[in-house]
Amino acid sequence: MHIIPSSSPLSRSAIKLWSHRWFILAIVALFGVGGWATLRTLLGPEVVVEQIKRGNLVKTVVASGHFETPYRVEIGSQMSGIVTDVLVEEGQTVKAGQELIRLDNREVNASVVQAEGALAQAEARIRQLNDLTLPAAKASLAQAQASLIDAQNTYDRTSSLFKSGFSPNSALDDAQKNLDVAKAQVRNAELQVFTASPAGSDYVVAETQVHQARANLEATRSRLTYTTIVAPRDGILISRNVQKGSVVQSGKALLVLAPNGISQLVITVDEKNLGLITLGEKAIASADAFPDQKFEAKVSYINPSVDITRASVEVKLEVADPPPFLRQDMTVSVDIEVGRRDHALVLGTRFLHDLQTDKPWVLAADHGRAVKRWVKAGLRGVSDVEILDGLAEGDMVIPSLSGTLSGQRLRPVVP
Repeated sequence: MHIIPSSSPLSRSAIKLWSHRWFILAIVALFGVGGWATLRTLLGPEVVVEQIKRGNLVKTVVASGHFETPYRVEIGSQMSGIVTDVLVEEGQTVKAGQELIRLDNREVNASVVQAEGALAQAEARIRQLNDLTLPAAKASLAQAQASLIDAQNTYDRTSSLFKSGFSPNSALDDAQKNLDVAKAQVRNAELQVFTASPAGSDYVVAETQVHQARANLEATRSRLTYTTIVAPRDGILISRNVQKGSVVQSGKALLVLAPNGISQLVITVDEKNLGLITLGEKAIASADAFPDQKFEAKVSYINPSVDITRASVEVKLEVADPPPFLRQDMTVSVDIEVGRRDHALVLGTRFLHDLQTDKPWVLAADHGRAVKRWVKAGLRGVSDVEILDGLAEGDMVIPSLSGTLSGQRLRPVVP
């Protein structure tokens, strides 16, 4: 190792520099900072930019409302009575024909038995006419007709003898009287046969009594079915207003049923968006209670009138396959798709200046400077805008709130 003597000039210079080392470092640092500031002034500050790209842009109208079925069925009793049993609970799913409520049916059952007895009695009267009255009337008619033949023969003989002078006038009178009686008996027997026949009055009266008794029995049996209230169709019971032992009146709603099938969303849309919405437009909805679970809907109705107090319009959307978590009157949020552009130049609204005017513009990073460019905007979404003219794919655009000025030097940084 070669050791420099401490008495040499080089050694003395090194010792002197070492003693002023902090001052020297400060000078170097100062020159470094100055150089960096000069370089930054010459090249401009770093600015985060975004490259415009192509993508799919969807414009939506956002609104809120609630979920419901298109209509609800109020279930009540068709007769007054006392509730003996309630077989369902609120919120329960029921099937068409399922028993829901039972009423006291003892009185109606007694009426059914009485009506059945009246029908049996009327039908027995028909059988009596067919099996007894009509055959007896026909037998009486045959006997009367035979008696008429005998009376006619006797009259003919007596009349012949009277004309020959061998019979007195009194005998002829008796023969005439017997003949008249026999004819009357035949007419009476014929009337009895006719009235007991299906076209006769007695038979018609008996048939009428049968029809009345049968109709009364059917009506009574129908009243008996009223004592059991059943579900008119499949659905969910969303309301119950009856308890065991309650006295119910005819026509009063006891249960409210939301039928299964197509359901709907009812929302209110700001009047200014009315021109954007048309029937059949698709939408994506979510319940506020389950925001991450989306489901599809379709615009099915637009109210022709405007709510003047709120400057809004009622819109209904059809939900063909509602998810199981939806409940009646549940709050929902809806995004109605009112416009779509596929493979369009898309830029975020945060990069545009004067977007609400007819001459929007942006600051583009071009060769190390911020350059003002006028653009033509197309479809506008919630946070993105379609660029029709003024920019090309891959151009770097500066955020409007970056503080960068037009013409300013900068160093673009793509995140």
